[in-house]
Formats: sequence, C-alpha cells, structure tokens
Amino acid sequence: MPLYILKRLLLMIPIIFGITLITFTVIHLTHGDPAGREMESMETAAYGDAVIEGTIGEPSTLIPMLAGDSASHSVAGMIFNGIVKYDTNLKVIGDLAESWTISSDGMVITFRLKKGVKWADGVEFTADDVLFGYKTIIDEKTPTPYKEDYMQVKKFEVLDRYTFRVTYKKPFAPALTSWGNLVVLPRHLLEGKDITKSDFGRNPIGTGPYKLKKWVSGQEVVLDSNRGYFDGRPYIDRYIYRVIPDPATLFLELQAGGIDMMGLTPIQYTKQTNTDFFRKNFQKFRYPVFNYTYMGFNLKHPWFKDKRVRQAIAHAIDKSEIIDVVLFGLGSPATGPYVPNTWPYNPYVKKYEFDPEKAKRLLKEAGWEDTDGDGIIDKDGKPFQFTILTNMGNRQRINTATIIQWRLAKIGIKVEIRLLEWSTFINEFIDKKRFEAVILGWSIGLDPDQYDIWHSSKTREKEFNFVSYSNPLVDTLLEKGRRTFNIEERKKVYYKIQEILADDLPYIFLYVPDAIPIVHSRIKGIKPSPIGISYNLPKWYVPEKLQRHRIEP
Repeated sequence: MPLYILKRLLLMIPIIFGITLITFTVIHLTHGDPAGREMESMETAAYGDAVIEGTIGEPSTLIPMLAGDSASHSVAGMIFNGIVKYDTNLKVIGDLAESWTISSDGMVITFRLKKGVKWADGVEFTADDVLFGYKTIIDEKTPTPYKEDYMQVKKFEVLDRYTFRVTYKKPFAPALTSWGNLVVLPRHLLEGKDITKSDFGRNPIGTGPYKLKKWVSGQEVVLDSNRGYFDGRPYIDRYIYRVIPDPATLFLELQAGGIDMMGLTPIQYTKQTNTDFFRKNFQKFRYPVFNYTYMGFNLKHPWFKDKRVRQAIAHAIDKSEIIDVVLFGLGSPATGPYVPNTWPYNPYVKKYEFDPEKAKRLLKEAGWEDTDGDGIIDKDGKPFQFTILTNMGNRQRINTATIIQWRLAKIGIKVEIRLLEWSTFINEFIDKKRFEAVILGWSIGLDPDQYDIWHSSKTREKEFNFVSYSNPLVDTLLEKGRRTFNIEERKKVYYKIQEILADDLPYIFLYVPDAIPIVHSRIKGIKPSPIGISYNLPKWYVPEKLQRHRIEP
C-alpha cells in the first residue's frame, strides 16, 4: 500500500537502556486440522519455489535515499542491507556491522563491519562504500529528504577496510540507527555519477538476500535469491511483486492462485476470507503498525491559515464512525504523530469530540456564515469549498474522504474529492504544494524524532513538511529532543510537541490502522513479531512436496 512516508531505522532509546515501553499483540489466524499443522511444523525447510506478493503500488526508484514511498522501500529492503537493524525484541543489532562501540558521551561511534560481505556482482563490500554513501546523501545536489540525520556528523573516518568512525557535532539521540540502509551504495559502480540520472535506480546492485532479475513497469518486479548472501542463502528462490492497482482485482487474483500474499482490506479480512476455502488454504495476521492516516492542510491556503477553521473541521469529523465504517474496527483513533502503546505517545492531549454545533460556532467566530441561504458558508463573498486529494487504489483513504465530505456538508462546507495516480500525486501535487487538503499516511520510526516532518526548515520540494507548518516553539523542542539521551527528558519534550500539534492542528490525525496481511498456507517459517512478519523473509520456505514453481539458477 503506497504511503508518502518517512521510512527510516531510528534509535529505540528505551530498549537500549533495557526499558520495554512498547506493548503490541500480534494475532495469527491459522486454520485446518491441528494434527496436520503439527506435521507441517516438523517438515524440513527446503530451497526452491517462488512467492508472489500482490501490491497496489509500484516502486518509483530502488535507491533508498531517493525513495519516499513504501513500495520502493519494500523492494529496496530486499536488495540492500543497513549497517544496523532491529531484532524482534526491538533491540538494535548488527546487519552489515559485526559490532560497534559508543563513546561515554555518545558523540563517537566506531563500527566494525563483517568481513567477506559481497555486492551481488561479486565485489567486496567495505567501509569505503559507506563513506561513499554518506558523502552522496549529504551532497546538496542529492534530492533526498533524509539527509538531516547525516548532516549531524562532524567527521567520518575510514580507519581500515572494515572499520569506520563517525563523530557528531552535538549529542544526537537517533545517531546509532540512522545508519540503516539509506547510505549503503556501491562506490565501484556509482562513483563520479549523478545517481538521479543513473540507471542504478532501475537496475540496483545490493548486498541483500535478493537481487533484481527484471522490472516490467506497471506489471511486476522480479527478484531472484542471492545465493551468496552473507547471512545464508534464502530458501525462497524467487520473490515477485505483482502490481495490481485495484484491491478488488488483487483479491480475485489471490482466490485464483495468481498471488500468494497481499495486504487485505478490512472487509476482506472480516468477511470475504471467512470461508472454508480461505481457512484451508491461507493464514491471516493482524498487528498494530507504526503508521497513521491523516488529513493534512496546505497552511498557505487562505481557508486554512486560521486554526479555528482547522479545529472546526476536526469537531465535524467522527473518527469512531470512520474506524467502524472504513476499518471495520481494525484500528484505533489517532490523536497525534505517535501511535498508542509506545513510549512517546501522549494520551492526555486535546481531543476533538464529534460536535457539529461547536464546529459551526468556531467557523462563525472565524467569519464563516451562510449569508445567502444556499447551505454553503461564505466569507468576504467567497463560499467555503475545497478539494481533498488522495491516491487511486487506496479504498480506505477514498472511503475516509467520502465520509469527511458528507460530514463537512452538514456544517456548510462543500468538498470535492480528486483521485490521482500515485507518482503524479506526489511529484506534481505534493512536492509542488498544489493542493488544498490531502488524505495520506506516515510510516514512522521507533524513535520519536520527527524533525523532517515538522521543522519549519523542511518545507522545500521533496522534503516532508509539505503542509508548510511553522511553529518556533516546536522547532526548538524538536532540536532539544534529539540532543538528549535521557529518556524521561525526551518524553517530556515529545509530550509537549504533541500538545502543541493537537492545538495547532496542521493535520487532523484520523486513525492508526492494523496491518492485516494474508499468506498462502504452503509458506512456512513465518514468525509474527512486533515488527511484523517480513523481517525474517529469507528464512521462509515451502516444503518440497508443496512447491509450485521450479526456478532454474
């Protein structure tokens, strides 16, 4: 599901200090005969077969530092590794790094890389590749929204072929896990080239468990297993992303055997898969995810400069109705940019109860009234009407927009809904600020630092503060929050940021949806965790007698 996202690995301070402050429940629904499942659990893992995932979104590029959408990061995450990653207990562990040391003041990190790691073309991966990636992401010519974390580095030193050291200008709480897969690039292939014009985004070479075989635009991305992968050859020989923009068609392909897995819609999860066929042939999962859906306003638009207007719209929207009707109850209300049950989440922020009469009073205070009796409120002779933009194929967002349209009509605001193809939506409307309001979503990191989304300096094209939010106190708090390692001090900072955002309402935070994927039952080795199900995908397998596809090496 494409989202305009901040997709980063960030430092989970509470876990590093041994404090468990995240509580999630993962529901795994399997069906069939218990004895049969016991026999399956005893089957030996086997190499071979192909897994076909259906997706409504196509990648835009497979260079992680240039990608702002989840489809791109999903595929690139199979091809590239980070220096570090999270394990299933949300603890930071090495990926390409074998180990690291952090100075007592937190200002210097020395990484020791694993030896013998090779790019998919056979060239050895070294610290010089990390240096190259670092220099590329901080280059002013590189159009990336992710460079801010790396601009905090005062000095990058390659100590030897497998060791590098980074020294920070100031304390930087998200330092460790900012070294995710964003800066891992092959110097031997890209040095001296403009990565925005190189064909590397369509033909990447990585160190990961899979490598690109082919990419047919609008149809599929095909990955073959990297049999020389440093962490062991993946059991599944081929992984295919089939691009099918319509969720209903995607579901039909699932039934027909054309795909093995997909993210279900709420109605598909609760009703359409509640049959003997699906109980026998598939396994379903449900778990909270680190993302939320929101309606964002263009704060430069005259209608939305007055926060009373934004607050009135919030009072006119019934979030419980949206969760019940759109999500079938598979989610929870959002009240800010953090998800419930995580340590930075502030449960005490201002809530906007559903109250149309209060909404009307706020609009009247802001000068909006129905002066001509046509049912639409006016100000200075102009009717209050605007357009909500969202992306084609995302039925949840479309249905959400429809409910909001209906609710706002009740208070005299006329809303149009316009659906756009994903790349056009982002490149021509979001990046160029050609919108009045949008319904989109963010996937967020585990660390609460959201400098790139809310800081007033991050409003340029391709950056993430595209609503043009500016609050000097929030800027100060964002800077303060990333400069302390003390968990309690950080918590105070992010609680305050949420209080300010709840009052300013640059977004109306709508809901936190549950992830509800479905996977064919022949695929084994899936172990649900707080970070989802795909973290161990190279260990998934299909028992030999259940394999469907023969892949030639």
